[in-house]
Amino acid sequence: MRCRFVLQTGPKRILLMIRLLQKILILLWRIWFYILIIVPILVLLPFLLISVAKDSWYPYFFKMARLWARFILYGMGFWPEVKRLEKTQRGKSYMYVANHTSMTDIMLMLSSVRNPFVFVGKQELAKFPLFGYFYKQTCILVDRGDPKSRRAVFESAQNRLKQGLSICIFPEGGVPDDTSIILDTFKDGAFRLAIDHQVPIVPMVFYDNKKRFSYDFFTGSPGLMRVKVLPFIQTEGLKPNDRKTLKEQTFKAIHAELLKDQAYDIEA
Repeated sequence: MRCRFVLQTGPKRILLMIRLLQKILILLWRIWFYILIIVPILVLLPFLLISVAKDSWYPYFFKMARLWARFILYGMGFWPEVKRLEKTQRGKSYMYVANHTSMTDIMLMLSSVRNPFVFVGKQELAKFPLFGYFYKQTCILVDRGDPKSRRAVFESAQNRLKQGLSICIFPEGGVPDDTSIILDTFKDGAFRLAIDHQVPIVPMVFYDNKKRFSYDFFTGSPGLMRVKVLPFIQTEGLKPNDRKTLKEQTFKAIHAELLKDQAYDIEA
């Protein structure tokens, strides 16, 4: 009986040990992510501080931000693959939008886009040590609890666009708590700004970030991060009343790509 009990429990213990080891390795890998965020900032700190001293020096900061993003992605074992159905023009302003599923969306956006752009993001991220300082200095911050914030965002975006920069917004406004949601409802902000300033929408699809590095702490793995830049959606001649139609058109374009990819995964 004793021998039989050992034979039955042995495989279970091995399985539990394997699962425990996997969690420990993922935990260390996740900690490594935060180390990769901080280390290049510390190394480049003098240059970063100089680059944010003047608005006109932002393109230099953007180049360093792209290096920072790639350092993190490759350091984590991710390799971006970008497919462009339409290419941007140097010196022209755009509104970049993409689905939002992971902290790595910021890095992947920076790595994928060559034209200098400014993020419009949540004010809460400015609280992060060191990273938060440069986030606050270079991004347009939104305080959803303050009605005056909308006007401030509009004015900041207008100033940035006048400087020849582009804007990037994740129009879902955050990462959905329900992981089964493929693409959450879009907020109006990106489309209002795009119409007000008559800049084209650049829809982008991030296929793999949720499975590579989701907000579920003990999940994820190194691997490919695919990006597709969809055909641009023009806003020239559109009026504020066209905001809803523009938002729906952009949502459908990104959602269709995500559904297509999900169907491919199921068939495979």
